[in-house]
Amino acid sequence: MSATSAEAIFARMTAQGDLMLAQLDRWAAETPDKVFLHYGEDGVRLTFAEVAAHADRLAAGLAGQGIGKGDRVAVLTRNSLVAALSLFGIFRAGAVYAPINFNLTGGLLAYQLSDAAPALLITDPSFLPALAPIQDEIRIPALALHHPAPGDHDFEPAPEIPAGLPAPLDLAELAAPGRPVPRVEVGPFDPAAIIYTSGTTGPAKGVLLGHRWINQYSFFGRPLANADDAIYCDLPMYHVAGAFWLLGVATWSGQTIGIWDKFSPAKFWDRVAECGATSATLLDVMIPRLMSAPERPDDRDNTLMRVHMQPFNANHHAFARRFGIDIVTVGFGQTESGAVFAGVIDEFPEGQGTPPAFWRGMPKAEILAAARDLGRVIFDGREDLPKGLMGAINPLYELGVLDETDAPAAPGEVGQLCLRPRVPGMILQGYINKPDATLKVLSNCWFHTGDAVRCVDEARGLHVFVDRMGGFFRVRGENVSSFEVETALARHPAVRAAAAIPLPAAEGDEDDIAAFVELEDGATLTAEELAAHAAAEMPKYMRPRHLRILDALPVTPTSKIEKYKLRAALLAELDAEKAPA
Repeated sequence: MSATSAEAIFARMTAQGDLMLAQLDRWAAETPDKVFLHYGEDGVRLTFAEVAAHADRLAAGLAGQGIGKGDRVAVLTRNSLVAALSLFGIFRAGAVYAPINFNLTGGLLAYQLSDAAPALLITDPSFLPALAPIQDEIRIPALALHHPAPGDHDFEPAPEIPAGLPAPLDLAELAAPGRPVPRVEVGPFDPAAIIYTSGTTGPAKGVLLGHRWINQYSFFGRPLANADDAIYCDLPMYHVAGAFWLLGVATWSGQTIGIWDKFSPAKFWDRVAECGATSATLLDVMIPRLMSAPERPDDRDNTLMRVHMQPFNANHHAFARRFGIDIVTVGFGQTESGAVFAGVIDEFPEGQGTPPAFWRGMPKAEILAAARDLGRVIFDGREDLPKGLMGAINPLYELGVLDETDAPAAPGEVGQLCLRPRVPGMILQGYINKPDATLKVLSNCWFHTGDAVRCVDEARGLHVFVDRMGGFFRVRGENVSSFEVETALARHPAVRAAAAIPLPAAEGDEDDIAAFVELEDGATLTAEELAAHAAAEMPKYMRPRHLRILDALPVTPTSKIEKYKLRAALLAELDAEKAPA
């Protein structure tokens, strides 16, 4: 049996334990005094033993409210420390962690809370004004409030409790000592979490995930680090990348994790220094925003030596060269399927990346050896790499690149990425309350990702991301990818980021293209100049019919561009122009 076979990888993964909570308990016993959660917003540092003890107390409080195995507990807070501590307490109670997107209001917030149907909601007073208008649309049997203390970064005077909500419990009192701790038997296939899809292209769906899913999602990042490393995290805990990739890797590998409530390009490097982070995850527009800062002679003087970039960024080597990053990892993952593809980019020869005085954790040679042991392909960062690079498939999945009939696409042709797990517990258990959507996504014994990919190296199994299946436009008889349009626009030196969307064509049944750009700080660019750039970079059919220059593109807390907002605003603008004076 090969070391990189599905059987060998599966044996390694499950030998490390399927339960995230069990790993917390392990480190609480082995290194009780080591800092686990470094909450930078308020300077709070909690050890493994303190986090495990809090999980016990919160689980006891939840059990006292009648919450047990399989019950859902929703968490609605911007405070990442409260969310992380709640996650472990919910797991200890055998319940299901159901975080809610804290940016939602009105009907969207009511939808997620109603859909999740929690037995209890953990939130804080800042959300009471958002809950008040929807109290008749939701049913919250119990409510627990975290009360920030005066001096905390999120402290504000508490508003009145809306009359339609249950009398709130105090979260600190709920997690007070003195109650018996429940000991709930939980296995790898028991439900662990409900995570909602981003909803950037349609209604969010609640994805039911089991405990083994969390194990597999973080597994391929764990062998590249040890307990001497530290992780930086500013991704929200209602997203799998924050709660189960970054927090999960830290929990299994015994690392300190520095957590903040949101990304800040101005504070990013100071935060890295504060928690001594050796790794971080940068999504989408984070990279150009960090690169936009004025260069400094000490840009490389930091501990960060591994960065995960998703999606793959063409400026990876320039970023690595400027900030002294030795290793960049790339990949592809989803809420439903977890970590599917991965690749490792060795940016520099030994000693030319992170300054030796700042190096922590595993030696670089050991990191690369660990990557090879997982079957990862290692690339030379100084060479041109294919646009949209995802790397090679996780051995625990069978891969299909399929056409609209679920037949294999021709070699080298674009098709939908479809997956079959080779071992149990690897993908979603279903979309809650949406059996038809679950059946559709799992039709013909394939999980359909909804993403278009292409194989570029069959011998090594390398694939590139092309677009969301809905990201293809049909313009003048040609298929156009939003990814291609955005890449071409972003080549203009004044453009920091771009987003392209389809609109119903002014004539015919195909699409018109609309594009929106965000400029670099201090840059100026007219619509005419941008149109001239598009004309120079793109064939005529690919050029956007509508171009808009914005102060900032709307993004989710995970830095995904919210294209539906751009589309709605432009359609309203165009409708207003058509209206009679």
